[in-house]
Amino acid sequence: MTKTKSAASARPEDEKLGIAPSFAYGLQHVLTMYGGIIAPPLVMGQAGGLSQPEIGMLVACALFVGGLATILQTLGLPFFGSKLPLVQGVSFSGIATMIAIMTEGGLPAVMGAVIASSVIGLLLAPAFAMIVRFFPPVVTGTVIVSIGLSLLPVAAGWAMGGDTTADDYGSVANLGLAAFTLLLIVLLTKFGTPTISRLSILIALVLGTVFAAVVGAADFSTVAEGPIVALPTPFAFGMPTFNVAAILSMLIVVLVTFTETTADLLAVSEVVGTKVDSKRIAAGLRADMLSSAVSPIFNSFTQSAFAQNVGLVAITKVKSRYVVAAGGVILVVLGILPVLGRVVAAIPTPVLGGVGIVLFGSVAASGIATLAKVDYRDSLNLIIIAVALGFGLLPLVVPTVYAAFPAWFSVIFQSSISSTTMMALLLNIFFHHVLKRRRAVDAEAVSVPAFREIPHELLAILKEGDHYVGGALKDAEDNEIAVRSDDSR
Repeated sequence: MTKTKSAASARPEDEKLGIAPSFAYGLQHVLTMYGGIIAPPLVMGQAGGLSQPEIGMLVACALFVGGLATILQTLGLPFFGSKLPLVQGVSFSGIATMIAIMTEGGLPAVMGAVIASSVIGLLLAPAFAMIVRFFPPVVTGTVIVSIGLSLLPVAAGWAMGGDTTADDYGSVANLGLAAFTLLLIVLLTKFGTPTISRLSILIALVLGTVFAAVVGAADFSTVAEGPIVALPTPFAFGMPTFNVAAILSMLIVVLVTFTETTADLLAVSEVVGTKVDSKRIAAGLRADMLSSAVSPIFNSFTQSAFAQNVGLVAITKVKSRYVVAAGGVILVVLGILPVLGRVVAAIPTPVLGGVGIVLFGSVAASGIATLAKVDYRDSLNLIIIAVALGFGLLPLVVPTVYAAFPAWFSVIFQSSISSTTMMALLLNIFFHHVLKRRRAVDAEAVSVPAFREIPHELLAILKEGDHYVGGALKDAEDNEIAVRSDDSR
């Protein structure tokens, strides 16, 4: 009797499949998100002008920290971890902001901003779990669209060759290689088996690189430089520096990360068929922030849940969190193999450009899918989206738009994602909370009580021209009509 009751109360995510099946399914999770987890360090490395070995180190560190964060999120500690099958990795949402910070203060400034904002986020996590109502689809969808759009120029730069000083920058050969990789992704997605389709980005990276090597457009001479196996060196790019404007800017990214992870927590709970309350959401957010605060020590960045793996759980019907934890172990192992990171860093930039178009475009597309849930019968939602996106994309289309402003202002608003989030959030609160509350108060204080003062029997004897204004009933000459509860006027 006790055994039956225990089995009935067991959560689907707590199922244990055994070591071999867990690692097999865990590897599938790693392959599904591999392209996504290596993209942010590649973007940051290219934008920072790092060498291939240094970019390889960033990639290895991203894998290592992502594995640790995944293990924390799935297995959990007291008050930390949702204990749901969620894969963690470097968040896309912070890339544009971190590039803006890096332009001013280098990687140490980025690391300092990530640490400080994550510690603050750790304190805010329980409160955010209670105010999710301020982040409806009109806000989250707009922010996600801006994330994708703000990263597309990065993909374009990659497709042209990455190095603006190179003689072949923007050449037909570079753009052709990017187009070839993009075509591979489209064909693999359309005509491949379900497994190949899900791995189309990874396969296209490999095939595009092989093709580039055949035509002499790939350089792997630096792969052998450095150790094959090594633990990440703490603060390899210098001790972090702390700038108030940079921290505030990254704090906005933390709020976006909260939104993304909360959405993924709710989505995976529906797929798994388990209950998620505010306490569990808060535990998941704390895990994000703890991982993000530790991440810069090992040369990585803000951590968040990967949405594509939620889809994999739905497709495979494998709901065990221990499977994803096994994937986290695999990521940690990959992270202590810096030679693998150097191989990834040697992938030709135009190949990354072809992949980036799909990868970043899919982020914008997921935001559009979120905006499809928005009610447009009230034009206010349309105004929120239009103003927030327009405001957020200003620094993208005119990079010098804030050149005359103070440095702290530029750091915050030069990032499309930061400015879009702030504008969407503030407009949503103003339109759908402040004004709505005022209309409700006005209606309750004036309209409803005043009409209740008119006796029902008087409605039948009202004369032409009688009207109601300013809380009083008046005749055609605007004289106030004395209303008595007994009979006539």
